[in-house]
Amino acid sequence: MTTVTRFAPSPTGRLHLGHAYAALFARQEARTAKGRFLLRIEDIDATRCRPDFEAGIYEDLEWLGLTWETPARRQSEHMTEYQAALDRLKSDGFLYPCFCTRAEIRAEIARSGAAHGPDGPLYPGLCRELDPGERDARQAAGEPHALRLDVRKASAAAGEIFWRDHRQGRIRATPEILGDVVLARKDVPTSYHLAATLDDDAQGVTLVTRGADLFAATHMHRLLQALLGLKTPEYHHHKLIFGSDGQKLSKSAAAPSLESLREAGHSAEEVRLMAIAAATR
Repeated sequence: MTTVTRFAPSPTGRLHLGHAYAALFARQEARTAKGRFLLRIEDIDATRCRPDFEAGIYEDLEWLGLTWETPARRQSEHMTEYQAALDRLKSDGFLYPCFCTRAEIRAEIARSGAAHGPDGPLYPGLCRELDPGERDARQAAGEPHALRLDVRKASAAAGEIFWRDHRQGRIRATPEILGDVVLARKDVPTSYHLAATLDDDAQGVTLVTRGADLFAATHMHRLLQALLGLKTPEYHHHKLIFGSDGQKLSKSAAAPSLESLREAGHSAEEVRLMAIAAATR
């Protein structure tokens, strides 16, 4: 089987060293296996994604000397596919509308002491047991809502499922650690969990490479694969790159961009070595 990897940035800012390492890592895994390296633009959030940032992704990758096979897949062009998956999950009884505001969720968590997952307190299930008639009436009235996955019901239907990580071996999926995740909102009609899972299958990705901070997300992606009848790739969750302050490099923390490093006079080779060196610290 041909190894197929991908790099999947979001155009919400310029790429930084962490992105460079992730892209170089994915390309190297494909190259070592004489496989294929693909690009995906994760632009589902229209409020934050910008065309100039997308153009910057292409510019930075080409400057680094990275090329990819086939045109990049842009998530914004595949909303009908995500909606079809949501329709299927809904018809199978795995989704429910959640009308809670963030303030209501925070208040319930503070009151009940909700369980914690890898990303913080889990959704306390306020809307999970709503009367079906009330759900339908509130939706018909146009009340804003998200669609959540009933993880207990979905996990029971999927049964015991596993995935293989190149660093940690065979892993039993326990998606309940993430709770009833949101799979769609009114303003963003799909989610990272759903879109990334469907995209990896559509692009024929056989090895998903990404940072260790997304290890927990793979439990949920494995569940969605089981529910939707998708193939299961292998995974390699690589190290993260941290700045001199010990914090993970991120756009929100204003990590130095590849553009700024280039403008400061660094060559592409220097930046490639900087990214690799940072990951080995």
